[in-house]
Amino acid sequence: MAILIPDALLRPSLTRLCFAATSPWNRQNSNGIKSSYRVAAMDEAVVDADKFRAEFLRVLRSRRSPEVPLNVKRTPPVHHPLIQEPNPTTFSKAMASCPKATFSNLKDLLHEENLHLTTEEGEQGKLPILIISMKDSRQQKRPAIVFLHSTNKCKEWLRPLLEAYASRGYVAIAIDSRYHGERAKNKSTYYDALISSWKKGDTMPFIFDTVWDLIKLADYLTKREDIDPCRIGITGESLGGMHAWFAAAADTRYSVVVPIIGVQCFRWAIDNDKWQARVESIKPVFEEARIELGMNEINIEVVKKVWNRIAPGLVSQFGSIYSVPAIAPRPLLLLNGADDPRCPIAGLDALVSETQVAYQRFGCPENFKFIAQPGIGHEMTPEMVKEASQWFDRFLGHTIKE
Repeated sequence: MAILIPDALLRPSLTRLCFAATSPWNRQNSNGIKSSYRVAAMDEAVVDADKFRAEFLRVLRSRRSPEVPLNVKRTPPVHHPLIQEPNPTTFSKAMASCPKATFSNLKDLLHEENLHLTTEEGEQGKLPILIISMKDSRQQKRPAIVFLHSTNKCKEWLRPLLEAYASRGYVAIAIDSRYHGERAKNKSTYYDALISSWKKGDTMPFIFDTVWDLIKLADYLTKREDIDPCRIGITGESLGGMHAWFAAAADTRYSVVVPIIGVQCFRWAIDNDKWQARVESIKPVFEEARIELGMNEINIEVVKKVWNRIAPGLVSQFGSIYSVPAIAPRPLLLLNGADDPRCPIAGLDALVSETQVAYQRFGCPENFKFIAQPGIGHEMTPEMVKEASQWFDRFLGHTIKE
């Protein structure tokens, strides 16, 4: 049976209210007087973040199908998930290394839900969701974490992470991003959608449309009886890291954030001629644009035009130097490889500085951390998985001890 849930208004989040109760800047000093300087700095940071969110949501709404009430429908498990890679891998050493509680019969203790959440009209408006939690603790409100897959993968690929976090007391959630998994018809669906966006300009399949789904997902998760609405984390790998970054910037209900090998500065890459590796990851749309623009090769002009068409604002007002600081004061851990050509580390210097300033304005610099693992390219490593796990445990808290 379908469950109808009224669509929540996009609003200053419950997370901000949760944070306000514990913020050191919301407490009085020993003289019972708040620092006017700190309050002014925090107010400025709030205004900057709210301006970003208002403009970003305006762009997200500009290419939407008509909105509908959230509708949740139970669906059968996916036994043969579609992975849009020529030679798909079947094992991730990094995910397999995720810390888990020790149970001899863990599989028997896990509760699995497969759902479709309607986020808007149309074929891509059905959001497939996989939720895994422990059977014996579903009646209490617990922390939840949303996990987001990389390009050409799907939610089922993330099962090792979901099961590991569920074993430790979290409600673990994964989705299929737009044109992936259950939302794909064949192995070229995602690339076809990118090309269609370039040609028609009516969708935003690169990052932004999935962010819309994640906002709607937050509407649903905050209404569940088994989830603490003040403790919902979000993380993802590569494309999933970008989804996590932008979803958290857009929606403050995501209270703890860990993008993995996803955060980069698209503007810096263009200005410094370091765009090639990222472009190569979704090359068909750039090749199509090159042909239409009459260019002999993919160059900076082609790259700028494609980004502005399929993800408007990505290289300007929504770039990482503006969007990542908007996550403050919520705990944010950025994990990158120091030698990642898709996310050049040199392009993150200004971003890290601006983000540090944002957290200092809120009086919680300890809530932001950036790690660039030496000698690592575009790869999620066991070390990154461990760091992410410790960050979530620190700020969300697991409920089952090993």
